[in-house]
Amino acid sequence: MVPARNEANTLPALLASLRAELRPGDQLIVVDDASTDGTADVASRGGASVVAAPPLPDGWTGKSWACATGAGVSTAPTLLFLDADVTVEPGGLDRVLGAHAGGLLSVQPFHVTVRPYERLSLFFNVIAMMGSDAFTPLGPRLRPSGAFGPCLVTSRDDYDAVGGHAAVKSAVLDDVGLAQCYLASGRRVSCRGGRGSLSFRMYPEGFRQLLEGWTKNFAGGAGKTRVVTLVLVVAWTSLCIQAPWLGWPVYAAVVVQLAWMARRIGRFGVLALLLFPIPLFAFLALFARSVFLTVVRRRVMWKGREIKPAA
Repeated sequence: MVPARNEANTLPALLASLRAELRPGDQLIVVDDASTDGTADVASRGGASVVAAPPLPDGWTGKSWACATGAGVSTAPTLLFLDADVTVEPGGLDRVLGAHAGGLLSVQPFHVTVRPYERLSLFFNVIAMMGSDAFTPLGPRLRPSGAFGPCLVTSRDDYDAVGGHAAVKSAVLDDVGLAQCYLASGRRVSCRGGRGSLSFRMYPEGFRQLLEGWTKNFAGGAGKTRVVTLVLVVAWTSLCIQAPWLGWPVYAAVVVQLAWMARRIGRFGVLALLLFPIPLFAFLALFARSVFLTVVRRRVMWKGREIKPAA
C-alpha cells in the first residue's frame, strides 16, 4: 500500500513498475491523504484501489494516519508499505518479499539523482545507513536501531501485535518508531539495501523539498541512534571535515571510501565525490537547521502541513 499526499507526479512510475510485478490476489492500495493535486485520479488510472484517508485526528502525523487507514482496508496476510517516489525494478517485488523472514523488513531504495542539487544528499544517505547499525562488520549480531520508511514489510499478525501505526501515531519518524515497537516486543527487525530491487528520487521537486525533507528527518533520527554509533559517526564526520587540511593522501582516502560506500546506496556522480566538502557543508548546515526546528522550536513543515515532534 502507498500513502500519498500530493504525489500525482511521482505515482505513475511506481504504479507502472508495480503492475508488472503483481500476482493474482495481490492488493494495490493507494491512500489519498487529503491531496490537492489529482493524486486520487492518477492512482485510479494507474490501476490502484484508492482509499481516501478520513480527516487527520489530533495527535497523528499524516503518514502514520494514511498507513493505518490502508492497513485497515487491506485483507492481505503480508503488508508492504511503499513511499510514492519508489520504483520497483524487474523482479524486485519478489526479491523484497522473499527476503522477509518474520518481524519487520525495511529496505532503503537505491537513490537515483538527476539534478545537481539532489547530489547534496550524499552525506545524508551515507550517514543514515551508518546510523542504522544494520551494515556493520558484526552483521546480524547487532540489532538495527531503526528502519527505512520508503519500504516496510511485515505480516499482518506481527503488525497488529505491536499496535501498528497507531503505536507511533505522533512520531515524525514513524519508521524508526515502528522498528522500536517490533524490537521491544522481541520481534526481529531486518534492514537491506535496495540496489537492483528498489530505487527512488527522494526530492525531485527542487531544493526547497530537499530542505524540508532532511530538516524533518535528520535530527530526530540522530536522537534515536545508539550512543556508541553516534560517537563513531561524529568522529568519522570530523575526519571528513578536516581532510582538506590534512593533505592530499587523507583527502584522497576519504574520496575513495565515499565512492565505495556511495556506489552501494545511490548514484551521486563523480563530482560530488571529488568535491565532497560541498555536500558535507550542506549536510552540516541542514543538520543544524534540523536540530533548531525539531528540538528547539519543535515544529517543521512537510507537504504543506506543520508537524510538531512528540516530546
